[in-house]
Amino acid sequence: MTYEEFKRQELSKPEVRAEYEAQQPEFDLIQAMIEARRETGLTQKELSERTGISQSDISKLERGNGNPSLRTLQRLAAGLGRTLKIEFVP
Repeated sequence: MTYEEFKRQELSKPEVRAEYEAQQPEFDLIQAMIEARRETGLTQKELSERTGISQSDISKLERGNGNPSLRTLQRLAAGLGRTLKIEFVP
């Protein structure tokens, strides 16, 4: 069984789908952070030097093992030459 087949099978279960969808905003944020860092051509170490956030903390955030504060997200955005935008969408 491929990963995509497994994922499709698991997401057909309502309880798994609900948990997956509940975590989607976090996944989207992590993906956006990784993509922004790569687009700027920065390593985690270089981003760390720009922001004052330790490289290990940046790594944790990119792996989904952190819970960044708004201030941390603002520092990351500034270090990436980006603007942080947070919305409440109906």
